[in-house]
Amino acid sequence: MTTLPGLPTSYWLEAELKGAHPPPEHDEEADVAVIGGGMAGLCTAWEIARAGRSVILVEANRLGSGVTGHTTAKLSALQGLTYGHLRSAFGPRAAQLYAASQLQAVEQVGRVSAELGIDCDWERCDAYSYATREGGLDELRAEADAAEEAGLAAEFVPGTGLPFPVSGAVRASGQAQFHPLKFLAGLVDDLTERGGRIVEGTRITGLKEGSPCRLSTSRGVRITARDVVVATHYPIFDRALLFARMASRRELVVTGLIPMELDPQGMYHTQEQRTRSVRTAPYDAERRLLIVTGEKFTPGAGQVRERYAHLNSWMREHFPAAEPVHRWAAQDNWTTDRVPFVGLLHPAARHTYVATGFGGWGLSGGVMAGRLLTSLIMGDELAWAPLYDPRRLHLLREGRTLAERQVDTARHFVGDRLSSPSSDRLADLPRGSGAVVRRGARHLAVYREEDGALRTLSARCTHLGCLVQFNDAERTWECPCHGSRFDTDGSVVQGPAVRPLQAYAETDAPPRKVRDTRG
Repeated sequence: MTTLPGLPTSYWLEAELKGAHPPPEHDEEADVAVIGGGMAGLCTAWEIARAGRSVILVEANRLGSGVTGHTTAKLSALQGLTYGHLRSAFGPRAAQLYAASQLQAVEQVGRVSAELGIDCDWERCDAYSYATREGGLDELRAEADAAEEAGLAAEFVPGTGLPFPVSGAVRASGQAQFHPLKFLAGLVDDLTERGGRIVEGTRITGLKEGSPCRLSTSRGVRITARDVVVATHYPIFDRALLFARMASRRELVVTGLIPMELDPQGMYHTQEQRTRSVRTAPYDAERRLLIVTGEKFTPGAGQVRERYAHLNSWMREHFPAAEPVHRWAAQDNWTTDRVPFVGLLHPAARHTYVATGFGGWGLSGGVMAGRLLTSLIMGDELAWAPLYDPRRLHLLREGRTLAERQVDTARHFVGDRLSSPSSDRLADLPRGSGAVVRRGARHLAVYREEDGALRTLSARCTHLGCLVQFNDAERTWECPCHGSRFDTDGSVVQGPAVRPLQAYAETDAPPRKVRDTRG
């Protein structure tokens, strides 16, 4: 079995947010309820409290432990090749509005950190979108032109600070990087001082829209609020059918310690080689922590251990001095038109809002979403609100991508059921491994514990019924259709699913269900 590099933990989570936010013991009421304790959720709750409204934030696990705690923590308005696409698909005005909203988000993190005295390793640096192949130069030059026209201090440059040759790059000055968990810790302190309430370990399981809205929870208590914000990375409520317009992707992260003098001095991103992202973070007086991201893949695609090995080899090839320290994985959602969904949840919504689909740029996107959603709830409308409105639909621009995603979902829904092997092969299942097998008419997700015992679950995702697949590096079950993830005991790790996989006592047909005691 391939040896994985580093410790299986996110560097950012080493600075886990302190303080207890216990689950509610009785029903709660507030002006606004925010679901999700990552960057988008906490920024929204903080903005709401600052605007003078009462707010309660509900997190299923721990604050910042989801996507925000597994990011690369780049704060950049330069986001791959976004501006060339926006200008081509929607016109120069859309690109300008997108740039203005993202630049404002970058500046807001620096300003709020200074105002609240948050030590979050804030650093100004240039951002680069680069290519190593000559074939990508025309696209880079077009991106540089579009980004500059949109309002970024951007230009095409022939070289970078990376320790390997590139064919060219777009450079945007005045961007930033920081420690997201340290920043959120400062927001939490200020939020609670302003009277905001936070509860952890509480999963929202139902929403009844109205005046007011009512939320049901995994703990039996109810939360009543005039307005509700769904900031759960992937919306846990499908009434808007946003799942049909998004695709989930995972990316792997490896880190290594390098001497200070080898710092490439910038944030770097390329779409080549299933993406590569490079930045560093402060570590000690003599070293920086190199953070390398890449190997983008669909959840449930498998061979994750090999992907980690490939990414680690890339880091060691290009940064030979790097000493591996950590490894982790991130997940995000891409919309069909490549613009996040931030605004009212669906066409009939009056008091329910959503923030999702940040396409790998959820830190600046989350800050932007907090301000935008607060303005909408308070009765204002920022200039870029229509650009992000989830109710938009550009069939001419989205139609092909939308159709391709539905075909891909249908392929998994049907094809994975046809290709599952018989459970007779379970005798060969190694310890620490999992497999989806057929037992009669059922599809089972079976994991062999380190002691040799088998743990058996239904392989049917509790979101919309696709079959989960096993991630051999993180030891999780993942849905390839919409990105839900489950632990080997079936409990939900990541939505949109809100209910655990059904547990069975054994693999014999028919499997015997066991009483569910999981949250």
